[in-house]
Amino acid sequence: MKKLLLLSLLLVSNFYAAECSKIYGNGATELKLATGSPGELGLLEALANSFNAKNDTKICWIKAGSGKGLKLLEDGKVDISMTHSPKEEKELVAKGAAKNRTLIGSNEFYIIGPKDDPAQIKTAKTAAQAYTNIANKKALFYTRDDKSGTHVKELSIWKLANITPSGKWYKPNRDFMLATLRKADETRGYFMSDSSTYKSIQNELKNSEVLFAGDKVLVNVYVAMSAKNAPKEADKFIEFLKSDEAQEIFQNYGKKEFGVALYEDASYAQKYFIP
Repeated sequence: MKKLLLLSLLLVSNFYAAECSKIYGNGATELKLATGSPGELGLLEALANSFNAKNDTKICWIKAGSGKGLKLLEDGKVDISMTHSPKEEKELVAKGAAKNRTLIGSNEFYIIGPKDDPAQIKTAKTAAQAYTNIANKKALFYTRDDKSGTHVKELSIWKLANITPSGKWYKPNRDFMLATLRKADETRGYFMSDSSTYKSIQNELKNSEVLFAGDKVLVNVYVAMSAKNAPKEADKFIEFLKSDEAQEIFQNYGKKEFGVALYEDASYAQKYFIP
């Protein structure tokens, strides 16, 4: 029994361990930052390199969706989070576990699916209607099922549609955005992807395309926050994210790497931001 308890504790500890996926820079002060897609797509690296060039810092990227990232921030295992889960972010600030909730940019969500669109969501007027069509058809749909910002947004749309999704057609993948989008493409399933990830690999996708976009509920706003006991350099990094230099990176990131800008800056996102 004791061995089982110890094993369980080790598994939980490892799940929440703040291990660096990558480290940018070699300065004296290490800042641990949790985020998902901005790290996968290279935006964080571009921002970190620009910040480190003027500061004696290095940035440890911990690959985590918004749910896990906010938990790590609350537990003091990371100094900074870059997330897109407004309700949970504001709850953390209200509890005093996080501070400096700062708008930094945005993208949007696309509902991706097979090019022949068996659920006929192309003609939907709203995201909720698109989801209703998928559920009625029982068309294969992938959910992140990981409390990430994407998963939270997905659940909010099912709620708008008055549907509790279940059944063999509703597939939990529990992986990050890139992996889940590729899985959906391979198996001709539907998936709600952020626009940045889709644009970065759209030329690789064989079976999928954007079938629904444009509903304002699909706007995806990113914020940065620091832990309550984070070092002063963490707050300095968040201030940097608001600067003209960092915002120019947001505006242009992806043009060189992928041939198209992947994000909108904070000035564009402001109209969708709820402090």
